[in-house]
Amino acid sequence: MTYAKTITLEVPYDEAVPRVKEAFKAQGFGTLTEIDVQATLKEKLGEDMEPYVILGACNPQLAHRALEIEREVGLLLPCNVVVRADGQRSMVQALDPRVIADVPGNAALQPVAEEAGQRIDAALAELSG
Repeated sequence: MTYAKTITLEVPYDEAVPRVKEAFKAQGFGTLTEIDVQATLKEKLGEDMEPYVILGACNPQLAHRALEIEREVGLLLPCNVVVRADGQRSMVQALDPRVIADVPGNAALQPVAEEAGQRIDAALAELSG
């Protein structure tokens, strides 16, 4: 099973990150966390890598519905979205929310995962133009 939805943007990383946040916001996702992986690895390990951020995206209504079905699903939330530099372009990868239903094997989570997937697809489509 593929667990990522991936697009490439023809814009530099510094321009891509705010665009990604806005596109996901338009689909009802807030950014709960923002992890600057590049800075963290440099600070903690002295390692260099391309600009790379992990955004913890959450749609509160969908999260609530999923948690009402199965409390342990919180281990799979929020949906992570990665933005990373790829030369002068940017790669955007979003977790395929099907894992929210597939990992616990709970069919009742499927409608929530499908709606989340539709919203993520819409955000990625908007970004792709």
